[in-house]
Amino acid sequence: MTPLIEVRDLVKHFPIKKGLIFQRQIGAVKAVDGVSFDVQQGETLGIVGETGCGKSTTARLLCRLMDATSGTITFDGRDVGAQKGDDLKALHRDMQMVFQDPYSSLNPRKSIGSIISDPYVIHGLYKGDGERKRRVQDLMDRVGLNPEHYNRYPHEFSGGQRQRIGVARAIALEPKLLVADEPVSALDVSIQAQVLNLLRDLQRDMGLTLIFIAHDLSVVRHMCDRIAVMYLGRIVEMAENDVLYTTPRHPYTGALLSAVPVPDPAGGTKQRQLLTGDVPSPANPPSACRFHTRCPKAQEKCSVDDPPLERKAGGTTAACHFPLTDQEVAERLPAVLSRRRSEPEHAA
Repeated sequence: MTPLIEVRDLVKHFPIKKGLIFQRQIGAVKAVDGVSFDVQQGETLGIVGETGCGKSTTARLLCRLMDATSGTITFDGRDVGAQKGDDLKALHRDMQMVFQDPYSSLNPRKSIGSIISDPYVIHGLYKGDGERKRRVQDLMDRVGLNPEHYNRYPHEFSGGQRQRIGVARAIALEPKLLVADEPVSALDVSIQAQVLNLLRDLQRDMGLTLIFIAHDLSVVRHMCDRIAVMYLGRIVEMAENDVLYTTPRHPYTGALLSAVPVPDPAGGTKQRQLLTGDVPSPANPPSACRFHTRCPKAQEKCSVDDPPLERKAGGTTAACHFPLTDQEVAERLPAVLSRRRSEPEHAA
């Protein structure tokens, strides 16, 4: 089966320049540095990692909101980087993005009706004002907004309502791909569940392929079929949802999962794995394995040879010379976390 999205060796470096007039490049911030993955039609891929690991940059590259330094992105048989003019406009009709900040992503000078109808105006759809307004109000109702608020402005809505407006704008053209860049991180916990359930309902009803970016591992587990873990611009582990949570192999993934709060202490204890040192600068990342400066299992080989992303015991794919053993996994993960999930259709 041909994937909807194929990403190969994706790189995005931001130049560091010096000088006021005659600027010269003295380095580069390696935000994304050799990322590869596939996403199947209808699948939800989660991308997790610490702040600054390259998650949001990857999202913007996928939607061609910025150009890659090198590498290829193939979407539905089309080379994303090669699209121009009308072809690029048609590509954007099939892939849309929900941004992290529901405040800065909406124009405060436009009414909600105007914001949601912008995709129709840009692509020349439903040119009659009456037809366009009816479709916008249908979208508002679909995402849980009152259609009678068509003429209100963003400042009259709460954060959760603003994010629903962003979702309505993103699905207006019925895209094939929806990229959600930490869509609930700025919202209250009680509102987060509502927005997450909305995204799942829309994915089911519209047959959407979803790339979900977050740093909350509990949210990712609820939403995603597969999960990719990023560290300093690279994917260090990728696996099916249950496999990653039951048998993580990369020490960084193990450290992330060991930090997840346990809601029921009686469900199991865990040995918290504390990482030493700070995250290195993406402008000067460590050689070979980028995690070796903080890894408790690091050996000399880790600073010399760059480990490939390959399949490990348990079914996960990880870039590590010395992956976690079953015993180490059992020590780090509480029983309540490592159990295979049996969650309801919607979040609590």
